[in-house]
Amino acid sequence: NLRWGNENATDEELRHACRLAQADGFIQSFPDKYETHIEQGPILEDAKKDIGVVTCVLGQMLYRVKFYGFAAHAGTFPMKKRHDAFYAASQALCYLHEEIDKLGYEDLVYTTGEVVIHPCVNTVIPDFFDFSIDVRHEDPEVLNKVRAILKTLEEREWNGCKCEVVLGWNRDTVYWNKTLVGYVREAVEELGYSHMDINSGAGHDAQYISYMIPTTMIFAPSEKGLSHCEPEHTSDELCTKAASVMLNAVLKLDEKGM
Repeated sequence: NLRWGNENATDEELRHACRLAQADGFIQSFPDKYETHIEQGPILEDAKKDIGVVTCVLGQMLYRVKFYGFAAHAGTFPMKKRHDAFYAASQALCYLHEEIDKLGYEDLVYTTGEVVIHPCVNTVIPDFFDFSIDVRHEDPEVLNKVRAILKTLEEREWNGCKCEVVLGWNRDTVYWNKTLVGYVREAVEELGYSHMDINSGAGHDAQYISYMIPTTMIFAPSEKGLSHCEPEHTSDELCTKAASVMLNAVLKLDEKGM
């Protein structure tokens, strides 16, 4: 049963929750959704812009890359005879960085943020290693190019270890309602704040609401681009500017409609 705040919910579970809300008419009782948020990245600050006019949430895919070797004693088993799954994973991860970077897309981002190792004992050679790779880009064809590189890992052994590439999930790029984006752009221009169009590399609740009602977002800059850490900060002044843009965009919708 899905609960709000369940960070492990899958895309399908979230879509199901939205369908339930849609069925009882709860979502439809709202004409639209504006969401104001911090950027969670450095783009606006680097460009010296007060406001981000958000156009979409990037497509994303998550894979698990698994390596299977065998365990043996760290002090007695010769190096040349080892099938060290940790070492195999390190070779493959360096290969991925080299090959993905060769694609040449500066706006493509990918991250390994989670690992699993077995038996995770300092005196035993690892027989299993598993790492995540999170890949994000607006264009599905770019994601498919990365997917093809990932699949090549299974075509060879790494330090004598078998490799398995497993899809966790996919998420398509979600584009915001063009009319609402236009109202945000008009509002920020009338207020005289510096601004730029920007996409969201992070996922948001709004992307699921957008399946049912017109939706858009407004970004305020994040200091030094930091988010999900203790130094995360956006000034009161910039938060006020973002809130002012949202208020005026809502008034435009009230006046002009969809």
